[in-house]
Amino acid sequence: MKTLKISALVLALAAFTFGAKAQTKSSSTPANGPRLSISADAGIPTGALSDKYNWNLGGSAQIDLPIASQLFVTVNAGYNNIFGKSITVGSTTVNVQDIHLLPAKAGLKFFPVNNFYVQGEAGAGFLLNKKDLGFDKSTAFIYAPQVGVLLPLNASSNLDLGVRYEGSTSYTNGGGNKINFVGLRAAYSFNL
Repeated sequence: MKTLKISALVLALAAFTFGAKAQTKSSSTPANGPRLSISADAGIPTGALSDKYNWNLGGSAQIDLPIASQLFVTVNAGYNNIFGKSITVGSTTVNVQDIHLLPAKAGLKFFPVNNFYVQGEAGAGFLLNKKDLGFDKSTAFIYAPQVGVLLPLNASSNLDLGVRYEGSTSYTNGGGNKINFVGLRAAYSFNL
C-alpha cells in the first residue's frame, strides 16, 4: 500500500511538472501578430450525403488574429468540390453531379497546451451549382468544430494539421440536402 501511495505521488508530481512545462511552452505559440495559412482540404461525406457522394477535395486560406495569449480570431474562406458517385437506378447508371461549395467562416482558435488547439467556426456555405443540383437555396449556415496541432518548421512558420466536422443547414425548403462531412486540413502557416 505504501508503494502504491509513493507511486501515485511521483506520478502526480511528474504530471504537475510536465503540465507546468507545457503551460510555459504554450506562450511560445506565436501571438505577437497575425498568422496566415494556406491549405489543402479533404473530407468524407457523412449522413445522407454519403449515399450519393464519395469524398471532397479543396483548399482554403485562413488568417489567425491574436486577441489574447493563446486565443485567436479566425477568418477562413475556401473551395470544396464534393465528388458524386455513379449510382444505379433500375438498370440505368447515373452519375451524380458534383457539389461546388464556397465556405466562408469566422471563429475562435484556442491553444490549451503547447501547439495543440481547439477551434470553432461558423459562417455561410455558397453553392456555385444550385440549379444543376436541383436545390432551392444557394446559401446555408455552416458550422465547423475542429482540433489540430501546429508543428514548427522554423521560427516563423508551421505545419498546421486539423481535423474537423463541418455541417450545414438545409439547402432546400423541405429540409434534407445538408452538406456534412469530416474533413482534414493540412496547411502551411506563417507569421505576417
